[in-house]
Amino acid sequence: MPDTPREHTRTYFLGKLAQELEARGLAVTLRAHPPALRVSDPDTALLAETVDCVPLSDGWFYRWSWGEIVGLADDPGLAAHRIARVLTGR
Repeated sequence: MPDTPREHTRTYFLGKLAQELEARGLAVTLRAHPPALRVSDPDTALLAETVDCVPLSDGWFYRWSWGEIVGLADDPGLAAHRIARVLTGR
Protein backbone atom coordinates (compact mmCIF):
# COMPACT_ATOMS: atom_id res chain seq x y z
CA MET A 1 0.00 0.00 0.00
CA PRO A 2 1.75 3.21 -1.12
CA ASP A 3 1.91 6.15 1.24
CA THR A 4 0.04 9.27 0.21
CA PRO A 5 1.10 12.85 0.97
CA ARG A 6 -1.63 12.91 3.63
CA GLU A 7 -0.10 9.84 5.32
CA HIS A 8 3.33 11.51 5.26
CA THR A 9 1.85 14.59 6.96
CA ARG A 10 0.10 12.42 9.55
CA THR A 11 3.30 10.48 10.26
CA TYR A 12 5.29 13.73 10.53
CA PHE A 13 2.93 15.14 13.17
CA LEU A 14 2.84 11.82 15.05
CA GLY A 15 6.66 11.78 15.07
CA LYS A 16 6.71 15.24 16.64
CA LEU A 17 4.24 14.09 19.30
CA ALA A 18 6.25 10.91 19.94
CA GLN A 19 9.37 13.00 20.69
CA GLU A 20 7.44 15.12 23.20
CA LEU A 21 5.90 12.06 24.87
CA GLU A 22 9.24 10.25 25.15
CA ALA A 23 10.76 13.38 26.70
CA ARG A 24 8.08 13.05 29.39
CA GLY A 25 9.08 9.44 30.08
CA LEU A 26 6.26 7.70 28.24
CA ALA A 27 6.69 4.63 26.03
CA VAL A 28 5.59 5.22 22.44
CA THR A 29 5.17 2.87 19.48
CA LEU A 30 4.26 4.08 16.00
CA ARG A 31 1.76 1.89 14.16
CA ALA A 32 2.30 2.14 10.40
CA HIS A 33 -1.12 1.56 8.79
CA PRO A 34 -3.08 3.54 9.59
CA PRO A 35 -0.52 5.76 11.31
CA ALA A 36 -1.16 6.12 15.06
CA LEU A 37 0.78 6.14 18.33
CA ARG A 38 0.36 3.60 21.10
CA VAL A 39 1.29 5.44 24.29
CA SER A 40 1.79 3.97 27.76
CA ASP A 41 3.38 4.73 31.11
CA PRO A 42 6.30 2.29 31.42
CA ASP A 43 6.17 2.59 35.22
CA THR A 44 2.72 1.07 35.48
CA ALA A 45 1.90 -0.38 32.03
CA LEU A 46 -1.71 -0.42 33.24
CA LEU A 47 -2.86 2.47 31.14
CA ALA A 48 -2.26 2.69 27.42
CA GLU A 49 -3.94 4.73 24.75
CA THR A 50 -3.88 5.09 20.99
CA VAL A 51 -3.59 8.60 19.57
CA ASP A 52 -3.94 9.42 15.89
CA CYS A 53 -3.76 12.61 13.85
CA VAL A 54 -6.56 13.81 11.58
CA PRO A 55 -7.16 16.73 9.23
CA LEU A 56 -10.20 18.83 10.11
CA SER A 57 -11.47 22.11 8.68
CA ASP A 58 -9.22 24.13 11.05
CA GLY A 59 -6.01 22.13 10.48
CA TRP A 60 -4.47 18.90 11.76
CA PHE A 61 -5.39 17.63 15.22
CA TYR A 62 -4.30 14.86 17.57
CA ARG A 63 -7.22 12.67 18.60
CA TRP A 64 -7.89 10.06 21.29
CA SER A 65 -9.03 6.58 20.19
CA TRP A 66 -12.64 7.45 21.09
CA GLY A 67 -12.61 10.47 18.77
CA GLU A 68 -12.20 13.37 21.20
CA ILE A 69 -9.61 15.97 20.16
CA VAL A 70 -6.43 16.13 22.26
CA GLY A 71 -5.07 19.28 20.64
CA LEU A 72 -3.66 20.98 17.56
CA ALA A 73 -0.90 19.13 15.76
CA ASP A 74 0.94 22.46 15.52
CA ASP A 75 1.46 22.28 19.31
CA PRO A 76 2.73 18.77 20.08
CA GLY A 77 4.08 19.94 23.45
CA LEU A 78 0.64 20.87 24.73
CA ALA A 79 -0.88 17.66 23.37
CA ALA A 80 1.88 15.61 25.03
CA HIS A 81 1.25 17.40 28.33
CA ARG A 82 -2.46 16.51 28.15
CA ILE A 83 -1.75 12.88 27.24
CA ALA A 84 0.85 12.51 30.01
CA ARG A 85 -1.55 13.98 32.54
CA VAL A 86 -4.21 11.41 31.61
CA LEU A 87 -1.85 8.42 31.56
CA THR A 88 0.33 9.27 34.56
CA GLY A 89 -1.65 11.72 36.65
CA ARG A 90 1.33 14.12 36.47
